[in-house]
Amino acid sequence: MNSTSLTTKPTKLTLHALKTIIPSSFQHIQKHKMTLSSHLLHLLLFLSTYFFSPCFSAGKCHPDDESGLLAFKSGITEDFSGILSSWKPGTDCCTWSGINCRVDNRVTELSVSGQSDNPKSFLSGSISPSLSKLQLLVGIYMGNLLNLTGTFPQFIFHLPKLSYVYLENNKLSGPLPPNIGQLSQLGALNLAGNRFSGKIPLSISNLTQLGQLNLGQNYLTGEIPAGILNLNQLTLLRLDQNRLSGKIRNFSSFSQLSVLDLSYNQISGEIPATISSLASHLRYLELGHNLLTGSIPDFLGNFRSLDTLDLSGNYFSGVVPKSFSNLTKIFNLDLSRNNLVDPFPEMNVKGIESLDLSYNKFHLSNIPKWVTTSPIIYSLKLAGCGIKMKLDDWKPSQTYFYDYIDLSDNQIFGSPVVLLNRTELLKGFWFSGNQLKFNVTDLILPKSLNDLDLSRNMIFGKLPSSISGLQKLNVSYNHLCGQIPPNKFPATVFVGNDCLCGSPLPPCRK
Repeated sequence: MNSTSLTTKPTKLTLHALKTIIPSSFQHIQKHKMTLSSHLLHLLLFLSTYFFSPCFSAGKCHPDDESGLLAFKSGITEDFSGILSSWKPGTDCCTWSGINCRVDNRVTELSVSGQSDNPKSFLSGSISPSLSKLQLLVGIYMGNLLNLTGTFPQFIFHLPKLSYVYLENNKLSGPLPPNIGQLSQLGALNLAGNRFSGKIPLSISNLTQLGQLNLGQNYLTGEIPAGILNLNQLTLLRLDQNRLSGKIRNFSSFSQLSVLDLSYNQISGEIPATISSLASHLRYLELGHNLLTGSIPDFLGNFRSLDTLDLSGNYFSGVVPKSFSNLTKIFNLDLSRNNLVDPFPEMNVKGIESLDLSYNKFHLSNIPKWVTTSPIIYSLKLAGCGIKMKLDDWKPSQTYFYDYIDLSDNQIFGSPVVLLNRTELLKGFWFSGNQLKFNVTDLILPKSLNDLDLSRNMIFGKLPSSISGLQKLNVSYNHLCGQIPPNKFPATVFVGNDCLCGSPLPPCRK
């Protein structure tokens, strides 16, 4: 799986939900916003339970543990950032980075992870089977190491105390073992972001102690096995970004489920009525980018604790239920790219962080008032929503935290100059296919801006030099003139203007 697919549509977890959800693995804290990834939260719990408790080691670690760990290190061919630099023969392995010994100087936790902000923080090589010598191992975390290869590590089957397995974001491949159900003692299993293929083994039904199961971002195929319904202790189930097909199962046995993510698969049919049984606990329901059909069920309005609802990229039709006005705690709502029609219900939210209604069959006329008054919004995407308004008249309560604004393919006129001058953290601004008319020379771009699309409007003037710092740009089909500032963009982003000249277009006349 390529790096793009691994980062697609990350799930964000708001602080108000910290007391009610335990997620699955480590990611990052997003800058400038009080949000945590669901992955980080579980690692914090894992570390607080096993790593931050007092360690009672009084002597050197057991020789079997030392030899097993050194065998693992010997199987690593690249370690540029020195993740394993403290692992030296003859020293106490209980003091090595990522190692914890809690019982009789035996290794009980192994945590070796890469850092997303350090491109050299990875390991290349394979996982040595000698780790089976760590007979008292309770938890193993090998995340974001990127270049660890091989098949599902069989040594895991020989560790009787093992309860937590996190091997996400590596390059492990091949089928999941048919006998994976023998790991019946596991409380958490995370194999996300690898290259596992084939069907989910039927024996997974034996993992009845699992609180969290994350098999997302792999190449798994076939239907979700019926036996997965035996895992009634689950609080988190992520099977996203695979190639799974079939219908949504009857998940009514998951009485404690808080996170259900089946997005980016090939699952078909309607949302079954049995999903309604999850209303009391579910906070994250992500079914986007599948082949789902029918109408959005009215019972989703009963999920009053929902933080995130993603139904994007399906074939839903009809109206959005009026019961959505009951979703007072919703922070992230994505209904984009369906066949939904008017009217859109008035939402009774105190604040919305992320809203995407793009490319349905809505005729909103204006940006909804409950969006305009939101005190914390960071992403607003209402492309192709039938909005007819003067942009100068739109005065949102706050713009400081905006990351992304996409109002493309509407009938918006006026100028974005005032709006852009009120933003400081904006990364993407998309307004193509509107009726904007202003002098682009007056435009002051936020320093944070990476992506700007003003194509197919009526803007005029000379391009400011600040466009040179953008990563993406499109100002095609406007009325721009003059010398193009130094840039790295192809000619296609400048075509269709009145008299632009200079690289990558023909030289200006002297």
